[in-house]
Amino acid sequence: MGVEMSFENLGSREKSILKALINHYISTAEPVGSRTLSKEHEIGLSSASIRNTLKDLEEMGFITQPHTSAGRVPTNFGYRIYVEYLLTPEKLSESEKDFIIENITTEYTEIDHILEQTSRMLSSLSKQLGVTISPKFNKAMLTRLELIPVAEKKLMVVLVVKSGSVKSILFEVESNLPDMAISETAQVLNERLCGLSLGEIKKTIRKRIQNVKTGDPKLIKLFVEGPEGIWDFPGDDKMHFSGASNLFQQPEFQNPRDLADVVELLEDRQVIHQLVANTGISEGITISIGHQDEKSKTNQLSLLTSKYNLGDVKGVVGIIGPKRMKYARLVSLVDYTAKKLSQILSE
Repeated sequence: MGVEMSFENLGSREKSILKALINHYISTAEPVGSRTLSKEHEIGLSSASIRNTLKDLEEMGFITQPHTSAGRVPTNFGYRIYVEYLLTPEKLSESEKDFIIENITTEYTEIDHILEQTSRMLSSLSKQLGVTISPKFNKAMLTRLELIPVAEKKLMVVLVVKSGSVKSILFEVESNLPDMAISETAQVLNERLCGLSLGEIKKTIRKRIQNVKTGDPKLIKLFVEGPEGIWDFPGDDKMHFSGASNLFQQPEFQNPRDLADVVELLEDRQVIHQLVANTGISEGITISIGHQDEKSKTNQLSLLTSKYNLGDVKGVVGIIGPKRMKYARLVSLVDYTAKKLSQILSE
């Protein structure tokens, strides 16, 4: 049964008890019993009525009982219902908003530094693992290419993409080239390549500049067979994360085996990168809870991400933490960070 249909099948009593149980579990990390819900939450039902409802919720797969004598905890499916239908995002305080802006607006202008600082800020405010991934610049559109003589037999190549990012490369040429040859080469390269993504250029440049009648042939050949990575921008699809110690302090990971799984996961940057990148490039907030395979090292974790924009390319910001994270606050934190990051990078 789908998440939406499952939610529609719940009555108001089930919804309120499920929400109260998950909120309590998020705050305490302790299994929740009917007596606790009756005492500490204004549900307006007897302990016996709550107990019966908890049995119903367990049968429907929203909660589970770790031990016979223990209270209940949410399942992955229960968390999914919670974040999609029962969650009420908390507003950030003005001081939190100021802290975010101050930490994103650094003296550095390189995106790599800004994203590194952003991951630290997310970690600091969330007390979880803060993650950022830079845009895939191979999808960025080339808007201008310039060739500038800078010294004897040396030529500066300047690439400008639609996002506003600029890259410069120093070419060594065999001999000094006349200004006319340089300007004609720049003109023909702009005519053939501008408007294409960097990825398209890498794949098709040989075909696109064959049979060129103007410009310097040796210089044009340099763009096809020259330095590797000429069309790659620094920081392309690079990940930063900060706050690993925050995860180690969570109650869920005090068991040595669970802690070992988290440590092993954090050491495999490729797995984290894939997790974040696969969920992050979509509109609004994306929340990924646990894993279908309960034995997976990511089953104990939730991932909360949003995209940010840098011109025509997109990157990802997010938070990784235990499934028992404070979604109501962290949704607002990630959403505000993504919007401010887009705004600051565009400036």
